[in-house]
Amino acid sequence: MALKMVKGSIDRMFDKNLQDLVRGIRNHKEDEAKYISQCIDEIKQELKQDNIAVKANAVCKLTYLQMLGYDISWAAFNIIEVMSASKFTFKRIGYLAASQCFHEGTDVIMLTTNQIRKDLSSPNQYDTGVALTGLSCFVTPDLARDLANDIMTLMSHTKPYIRKKAVLIMYKVFLKYPESLRPAFPRLKEKLEDPDPGVQSAAVNVICELARRNPKNYLSLAPLFFKLMTSSTNNWVLIKIIKLFGALTPLEPRLGKKLIEPLTNLIHSTSAMSLLYECVNTVIAVLISLSSGMPNHSASIQLCVQKLRILIEDSDQNLKYLGLLAMSKILKTHPKSVQSHKDLILQCLDDKDESIRLRALDLLYGMVSKKNLMEIVKKLMIHVDKAEGTTYRDELLTKIIDICSQSNYQYITNFEWYISILVELTRLEGTRHGHLIAAQMLDVAIRVKAIRKFAVSQMAMLLDNAHLIASNTQRNGICEVLYAAAWICGEFSEHLEEANQTLEAMLRPKVTTLPGHIQAVYVQNMVKLYASILQQKEQSGEKEAAQEITQLMIERLPQFVQSADLEVQERASCILQLIKYIQKLQIKEVPVAEEVIALFAGELNPVAPKAQKKVPVPEGLDLDAWINEPPSDSESEDEKPKTIFHDEEQKHSRHRQPEIDEEEMARRREARKQEQANNPFYIKSSPSPQKRYQDTPGVEHIPVVQIDLSVPLKVPGMPMSDQYVKLEEERRHKQKLEKDKKKKKQKKEKRGKHHRHNSLHTESEEDIAPAHHVDIITEEMPENALPSDEDDKDPNDPYKALDIDLDKPLADSEKLPVQRHRNVETLKSPDSEAPLVEKKSKKPKKKEKKHKEKERDKGKKKEKEKKGEDLDFWLSTAPPPASAIQPQSEPEVGAALVAEPQEVKKEEREEREEEEEDEGKKSSKHKKKKHKKEKEEKSKDKKKSKKKSHHSEEETAESVQNGTLDDEPLPPMSSYCLLAENPYIKMTYDIQGNLQNDSQVTVSVIFENKSTSFLKSMELNVLDSLNTKMLRPEGSSVHDGIPVPFQLPPGISNEAQFVFTLQSIVMAQKLKGTLSFIVKNDEGSTHEKLDFKLHFSCASYLITTPCYSDAFAKLLESGDLHMSSIKVDGISISFQHLLAKICFHHHFSVVERVDSCASMYSRSIQGHHVCLLVKKGENSVSIDGKCSDSTLLSNLLDEMKETLSKC
Repeated sequence: MALKMVKGSIDRMFDKNLQDLVRGIRNHKEDEAKYISQCIDEIKQELKQDNIAVKANAVCKLTYLQMLGYDISWAAFNIIEVMSASKFTFKRIGYLAASQCFHEGTDVIMLTTNQIRKDLSSPNQYDTGVALTGLSCFVTPDLARDLANDIMTLMSHTKPYIRKKAVLIMYKVFLKYPESLRPAFPRLKEKLEDPDPGVQSAAVNVICELARRNPKNYLSLAPLFFKLMTSSTNNWVLIKIIKLFGALTPLEPRLGKKLIEPLTNLIHSTSAMSLLYECVNTVIAVLISLSSGMPNHSASIQLCVQKLRILIEDSDQNLKYLGLLAMSKILKTHPKSVQSHKDLILQCLDDKDESIRLRALDLLYGMVSKKNLMEIVKKLMIHVDKAEGTTYRDELLTKIIDICSQSNYQYITNFEWYISILVELTRLEGTRHGHLIAAQMLDVAIRVKAIRKFAVSQMAMLLDNAHLIASNTQRNGICEVLYAAAWICGEFSEHLEEANQTLEAMLRPKVTTLPGHIQAVYVQNMVKLYASILQQKEQSGEKEAAQEITQLMIERLPQFVQSADLEVQERASCILQLIKYIQKLQIKEVPVAEEVIALFAGELNPVAPKAQKKVPVPEGLDLDAWINEPPSDSESEDEKPKTIFHDEEQKHSRHRQPEIDEEEMARRREARKQEQANNPFYIKSSPSPQKRYQDTPGVEHIPVVQIDLSVPLKVPGMPMSDQYVKLEEERRHKQKLEKDKKKKKQKKEKRGKHHRHNSLHTESEEDIAPAHHVDIITEEMPENALPSDEDDKDPNDPYKALDIDLDKPLADSEKLPVQRHRNVETLKSPDSEAPLVEKKSKKPKKKEKKHKEKERDKGKKKEKEKKGEDLDFWLSTAPPPASAIQPQSEPEVGAALVAEPQEVKKEEREEREEEEEDEGKKSSKHKKKKHKKEKEEKSKDKKKSKKKSHHSEEETAESVQNGTLDDEPLPPMSSYCLLAENPYIKMTYDIQGNLQNDSQVTVSVIFENKSTSFLKSMELNVLDSLNTKMLRPEGSSVHDGIPVPFQLPPGISNEAQFVFTLQSIVMAQKLKGTLSFIVKNDEGSTHEKLDFKLHFSCASYLITTPCYSDAFAKLLESGDLHMSSIKVDGISISFQHLLAKICFHHHFSVVERVDSCASMYSRSIQGHHVCLLVKKGENSVSIDGKCSDSTLLSNLLDEMKETLSKC
């Protein structure tokens, strides 16, 4: 064996490693492919050896070759072998290779499941880490399903390194196996409060990425994220959270009110530009959602704009771009705030970076108003003339058109100016956007009736000068304007002054060089123009002139009949025959003008782009049904009908000649000329001048000189847009003078007031009246068409499956599959109580099953309502810096009195109270559901007590989640204690602390009307002590009570919350109080009162806080804690129940449990750490405690002793 190992080591000395491979590839540049082929052959031999080190070296080299583009899928099995190596260095190579070349189609990927599971449970954290990293690259739906539970377990690992990786890979698992999202989400939510910042950051990343596509499902996490945002110092975490809030705000506008203040503070304080940008973005989103409800946020907008100006003025091009991007978002809702920075935006048009120029153009689009439109367009036209590069010039052209045409030409006051701008744009060299100019010309001419005469005159000039537009082949994009010019002149021919001249321009031979679709429009509209001229001539009695026009049409139309374009051919042929028929009628002196005009009577309205989609399917029509019988599968190929053109195409393709190069073509041409010259029977014609010119030797070598026209082409007779700017200013000045005169007449009596008002008056948008009226023609839709938003949705969106309601309780079928290797029964607690319950709940009867299903449905509805109520509670009552765990009081009142609807019953309130406490505790949804099911299987007459104990079950399940998974049910417990009662009313209370405020606790009191009378005017008063005082509304004295903000009808209960301030929490104390109320019944009204004592225990100042074992150990080793112990005899309950009671009544969480020994931790609202070691003997329990305050520890242990002595 030793000799074999030595031999293997010697062999490895002569193997090529990765370094040798790279060096060899560099040395064989001439025959690299051949060298790599040899290396792959060597690697294949190495993979056949038994030595794992040799295989790992071979796989390492294959990984490099895969990066060079070589396929290594043939070595997939060998990669799995290296992945299973026990040595970490080899295992890492295997996982690296797998992450690069494995995918869903890899056949052997299913063999990795058990290997990965083994590595995930490895004691070596680096083995686990490399398995998680590799799995994230090649996870498939099957792997995600099989390993989801193992990965979820690792999210509670003791090492932050593993927890972080497990949290991150869960995102990939959710994408591949969406069913795992709901069972894993509670654990993922816990990681948001992980003590390690890396794990916390990973959890924020995953949840924010999930919420990016489906934000509505994560609205309930808003309080938790708000807490993180106000407490975290990690800029990247803050950026993610702020982005998430930006997505949530449109769904819940009330959230915006809470976010404004902390976001504004961050904008003021942060120096990180990335965080500043995200804060500004989210503030914009918030203000958009609040635009209707809260108008008093101009200060926030001004702050954002000022900060963005700093970004835009920065020399860093990236910051400048982001500043312009964010500014465009503000522009949508607060245009006036941005318009004041117009000078800065116009400066950006001169920037060297094209992307910044384009972003500045986008901003100008929104900054336009009636007052500044002409000014902005004039500056853009100057930029068009000196712009370099066709792309940017085309973008400028597009933006000019977009700016002018937005909102149905809302800002254009003089359409003659706009037509002249469009005509000027036709002179652009090499533009690709001629169709945009054409579309605008058509749109304006159709919508603005008053401008048609001017538009027709301009279009007629364009048609006269068509040779300038169509002459240059580089300018063929601008030819599209001739399409619009021809249509406008034809459709509105009655406005033409020189109709004959325009018709002749449309019939010029040069027109046949235009694209086919433009020729088709020419042909169609020259008939309209002909009809109009014919009518004029007939009405004036000029028969000869009419016949001349007809003759002109007959002479010129054949050039269009010979067109290569089928559309032009067809139209020209039809029209030619029509005009020939008209000519025959004219010879007979029959008037035909009216009939010809009737062909083009009426107006055509535009049709909506999606009109065809919206046509409703008639009843009885099945579009999916076969029109003819479908062909049977058994039909042979010979029997199938052959296509008409398919075989012919194949024949042609067979005989297709190979492409001939230029030399061969020239040789054949010379040979053909020689043959023709020597052939006496070949008739030789005298060559034309053009032919002689082409045959002249050396013509190809004449250099072509490009003429650079620095001055744009000017078409004679066309107006310049600059003259309209001055005309428009004069027109506005006249309008203003007329309005001022009218105002003076109306306000002669109030001269003083008018003088003061007039000095401040500036011309508003509404004051400027447009010179022409715009007719808005709505696009036509088919009858009974229904609006639909489904047109733009992607059916293959991978995030669609993750649109899951996370607030619903888990069903049994949704729990993740758990891999088990032992009998389940052996894992159960040895306690005697468990088997009894197991037997009872093993085979429920049919009635119980039905009852259970009904209860589950009810539970689902209740939980969903609770989630919504909790969010509403947080949004409505807490001020912006409030905690995410416990809502604070309303700022106006001081004392937090939160009233619920009168219909809410006591059990539902207790459940909601439980949800509020759960925010600060670790949740375990699997345990929760188990206990819930067992409770639901109990008899029907215990239904009421079951609802009350629901809270206690969840609390206990959460507290002992790090202990053993016993199936033993827990006894009913309630956090509400009896405060006082009499025949009329019963009061129960619970005290909750808040980590965010170390000097306040909230007392929740449930008032239950036991009588048949109506209780109203309830007022609660508590006598303050030196240490503890009731928080009362501003202006109240210490002797005043706080009114309870509801009345109680008979049999109804409701809840109110009262806030108390305190100084020291190390000792328990009792405060005396009184509830006064009026009892109203049929006999009359009586005043009653009920005295009580409010007991503040030391345990009520503790908050259940999760703690991991390594942090717990460090705390114990610090030496800053005081120690004390107690022992309680006569304890007969199980250890699980014992821990549950301590967790529930004293707000502790289990850190670690081993057999009958457990370590526990809690924290007070003032930051005291409390650590316990609980040991259970046969009939006794000993508790060793350590705390940073000895008095607090002593009092807590006394309270625990009292609790345990009742067991």
